[in-house]
Amino acid sequence: MNIENKVCIITGAARGIGAGIAKVYVQNGAKVAVADLNLDTAKATADELTAMGPGEAMPIAMDVTNEAQVNDGVDAVLKAWGRIDVLVSNAGIQIIHPIEKFPFSDWKKLLAIHLDGAFLTTKAVIPHMYERGSGSIIYMGSVHSLEASPLKSAYVTAKHGLLGLARVVSKEGASHGVRANVICPGFVKTPLVEKQIPEQAADLHIPEKEVVERIMLGETVDKKFTTIDDVAEVALLFAGFPTNALTGQALVVSHGWHMD
Repeated sequence: MNIENKVCIITGAARGIGAGIAKVYVQNGAKVAVADLNLDTAKATADELTAMGPGEAMPIAMDVTNEAQVNDGVDAVLKAWGRIDVLVSNAGIQIIHPIEKFPFSDWKKLLAIHLDGAFLTTKAVIPHMYERGSGSIIYMGSVHSLEASPLKSAYVTAKHGLLGLARVVSKEGASHGVRANVICPGFVKTPLVEKQIPEQAADLHIPEKEVVERIMLGETVDKKFTTIDDVAEVALLFAGFPTNALTGQALVVSHGWHMD
């Protein structure tokens, strides 16, 4: 897929899956705004990507739950590069509790980052995509957009919600050449997932090894984690696909954990 010279914004891109997508985009000649809460980390990632080339990257400080920060970040990208072709709404967190012990403040925090963040970034970029008559919006869902697991009421709710948002955006954006799709990874061994292993072991009263082998990878076909590279290749496909033939879709990347 050709994304050379396309201007892309990736949220939560200073590390993890977001950084992996940014790397693949820059390797394919794109201009990438590395948007993250931590500007110093975003700058370090952007500098590393620009040095690698052949594309380039710039850091953006962005709290995706803050409308003013989102709008300011989008304006900075427009000022630097003049347009926006791709949005990857990737920023996210994980908080786990049994539902009867789930603090309402944690529920609201998680939903704000995943859902408010996806809405605010979409709202900010889509007028500029409409002006150009093209664009790709990619939401980072999860197998939990289609399945459920214990202890993850807020996360599962948020990831299900992204499917609805993508489908509405795909219908509203179609006449303007704007596509919207969802990537649904299985467990990717990032710091976010590694943190969950001891947490789930404690909450479920089982060994950490059992969390990995039974809870996380038990339904896969080969007991393997999905990789950042796996997810990044799907993000490249969605960014570069040229027509509405591929819009409103959720593509599962999970070693067979979920099969449609």
